[in-house]
Amino acid sequence: MTRLSLPTCRTLGYDPSLAEIGIVHLGVGAFHRAHQADYTDAVLARGDRRWAILGASLRSPETRDALQAQDYLYTLAQSDQSGEHCRVIAALRGVLVAPENPQGLIEAMCLPSVKIVSLTVTEKGYCHDPASGELNEQHPDILHDLANPDSPRSAPGFLVEAMRARKARGLPPLTVLCCDNLPANGRTVARVVTRLAALRNPDLGRYVADHVAFPATMVDRIVPATTEADRARIAAATGLEDSWPVVTEVFTDWVIEDNFPQGRPDWAARFVTDIAPFETMKLRLLNGAHSSMSYLGYLAGHETIADCMQDPVLAHFVSHLMNREVTQTLAVPPGTDVSAYKQALLDRFRNPGLRHRTRQIAMDGSQKLPQRLLGTIRDRLKAAAPIDALALGVAAWMRYVTGIDEAGGAIDVRDPLRDELRARADAAGPDARRLAPALLGIETIFGTDLPADPRFTAAVTAALDSLIRLGSRRTCETFRSIHP
Repeated sequence: MTRLSLPTCRTLGYDPSLAEIGIVHLGVGAFHRAHQADYTDAVLARGDRRWAILGASLRSPETRDALQAQDYLYTLAQSDQSGEHCRVIAALRGVLVAPENPQGLIEAMCLPSVKIVSLTVTEKGYCHDPASGELNEQHPDILHDLANPDSPRSAPGFLVEAMRARKARGLPPLTVLCCDNLPANGRTVARVVTRLAALRNPDLGRYVADHVAFPATMVDRIVPATTEADRARIAAATGLEDSWPVVTEVFTDWVIEDNFPQGRPDWAARFVTDIAPFETMKLRLLNGAHSSMSYLGYLAGHETIADCMQDPVLAHFVSHLMNREVTQTLAVPPGTDVSAYKQALLDRFRNPGLRHRTRQIAMDGSQKLPQRLLGTIRDRLKAAAPIDALALGVAAWMRYVTGIDEAGGAIDVRDPLRDELRARADAAGPDARRLAPALLGIETIFGTDLPADPRFTAAVTAALDSLIRLGSRRTCETFRSIHP
């Protein structure tokens, strides 16, 4: 079969070789290619050729190696109830691999044409403490970057060195656009990067604080990991072999704080002055439900979120979580129909064309819990409101990170705190009264307030005890009987 490439693709609406690099993107994974690159491709196709993307991987050459031979083109396959629709994205004009040539990435961020550095490096990529949002100054990558500033490893390290170099060359400051699921993501990344800059040099820290823009964003699109079956199906549909297509849903949303001193593409996004209500609604409803379902569903033997939604007791749990516990904590954005938003989420979760695996969503839970579940719990406790569903979500994470499934088999727990989680779980054993406090003692996740609140600890311990004794599905059955 013919390989996808510029000579073989006949469906592009523009010549990507004429586009100028305006954006460097750190973390060029599937979500970026299904979301920001899709929006940018539309801008380039409309004739504004200033905004092509140069991607960068901070770890692996895998994406570069897959896309290089096809001129960095790839197929975006979008599915809904009407079926799957494929088109080729050409916004990505190259991929750098940072460990191979750190200076090459820094030089790319110093191109005069580059105005924006965007990021999807996941929550753990910012080297911060999730509970506090502050830079983890003892993180191994941060210690390395302070000792070796011209060959950094971390995303903050690359940003700081590029800012220093641009300042030294008299180039305008970058705009840093975080597209990860961090609470107040613009302010969080600004705090982390400014602190690292100040640790390197107080003057550099002041420069970053005074001159670099960090607009906040809310990103929303479900993007499962691509499988071999996806590759085969998409090749059959398009007649072209694609080493790394991306599968996603038709639905997409992007809300951005409009703060781009050096200019920006005319993305088909919603530009606002206050991102917080949009961000909180999405993190707590979509991401909170996703994480809770991933742990409960995996333990119950469900491979995908769509499978979970076919299980009536899990579907009931998610509906209760959204409607009875999360919604009351939201400041709903003006003009938003939150009931319609929740119904749309449930419909998206049910989409059988999206095989979004529970194990994929379950990754890096220690970095995700604070913004997806724990903030909601704090608000509910302040209001003296019940937290039964939220506590079950936290307890399911605790049961999952023991590394042993309900049949006694191994769980491949992927988390930056995996070793500490497993050591605490092994020492506590399968006893909720020992396991819950052992895991709640991780201050970087839970802080000091939640472990000291008996309403929280009692609810989590009771839910964990049920999960250990009865298993996930029977626990959800009991939950439904108590909360019809």
